[in-house]
Amino acid sequence: MDIRQEMHAIAARARDGSVELATLSSEVKDRALLDMARGLTEHKDFLRGENRKDLEEAERAGLSSAMLDRLTLSDSGIETIAEGLRQIAQLPDPVGSVVNMWRRPNGLWVGKMRIPLGVIGVIYESRPNVTVDAAALCVKAGNAVILRGGSEAIHSNRALGHILQDAMEKAGAPAAAVQVVPHTTREAVEEMLRLEEYIDVIIPRGGEDLIRFVVERSRIPVIKHYKGVCHIFVDASADTEMAVDICHNAKVQRPGVCNAMETLLVHREIAQRVVPAVAANLQDAGVELRGCHRTCQILSGLKEAEEEDWYAEYLDLVLAVKVVDDIVEAIKHIEQYGSRHTEAIITSNYENAQRFLREVGSSTVLVNASTRFSDGFQLGLGAEIGISTTKLHAFGPMGVEDLTTTKFIVYGNGQIRTS
Repeated sequence: MDIRQEMHAIAARARDGSVELATLSSEVKDRALLDMARGLTEHKDFLRGENRKDLEEAERAGLSSAMLDRLTLSDSGIETIAEGLRQIAQLPDPVGSVVNMWRRPNGLWVGKMRIPLGVIGVIYESRPNVTVDAAALCVKAGNAVILRGGSEAIHSNRALGHILQDAMEKAGAPAAAVQVVPHTTREAVEEMLRLEEYIDVIIPRGGEDLIRFVVERSRIPVIKHYKGVCHIFVDASADTEMAVDICHNAKVQRPGVCNAMETLLVHREIAQRVVPAVAANLQDAGVELRGCHRTCQILSGLKEAEEEDWYAEYLDLVLAVKVVDDIVEAIKHIEQYGSRHTEAIITSNYENAQRFLREVGSSTVLVNASTRFSDGFQLGLGAEIGISTTKLHAFGPMGVEDLTTTKFIVYGNGQIRTS
């Protein structure tokens, strides 16, 4: 069987699995999720061994420390993934819920009921936790999922796929509703993107090049997440200590993830105080700063930022810093250079906080908190299948409810249309 035939077979099985899964009770789906969590913890040694193969190959290939971090499955990381499964199992099942009902003048009752999307294809890089998060969210929402991870995580993803399918079978759910593509070639991706008769939506997760590759070639609707150019704006009324702590967390904790801060904007009235304090803290942590002209006047020896730096998703210990005149300039900068992912304001001014929330058009906007909270697990979704930076079909971290759509339901008592 060649790759084309195999991808068709995978997709056909997924379509059959989606039909069965859509009718399963919440109890069966939740049991499958809990069995998945149990399987992960029981097979930690096996998972770490397979993950070690990926890490060794990644080190030989010269992947960055940030990419290795995203690839690693530690004991604590496996437990965090398992806990996410447990949390998803505890969430309300959206399938079958009626969103609204209203009565028409002719006596008809009209409403909308949540239903699964069908078959979801997820194409992603590096992070093996995506394999579990995506599978769990899709199963909870009654969708089948086809998971195509990157070559750098193939051993980890295959191992996870076996555990997830075993859990589905034990719970009485269709194992074909969760499948990991065994091939890492671009040919497999391109074939997957042609299968519109089987797959209802594609969700890519990874670098901007991968997203654009998928969007340009897909015959299937794509929910896009191009990149995370995340900003923090330190307002004139901000507490300096709070600013230092939040900026450190947003940039340093995990610089290789999409919700890490990439640009810092500082109000000119407090720049002389805040910029040196934040810079000293970040530079101690190994962060390279690239500043605007005014920033370079405050801190000598910095590399001056170029136009491309304001658009950059570094995914590394590099940060662009700009001094702005006011909140208006900060919002304009975000509008021009941002990616509609995540932005935060640090302020003690209620009016400015509310203005920032209203006027910044990104999918997650925070007040006095790190951009690192733009994450499905952190926001109480249990996990996320991705962060959509376009407004169709969802916007921001996508949880269980975002993996459903609605259909109209109508109750009558004999009505007929007369016009």
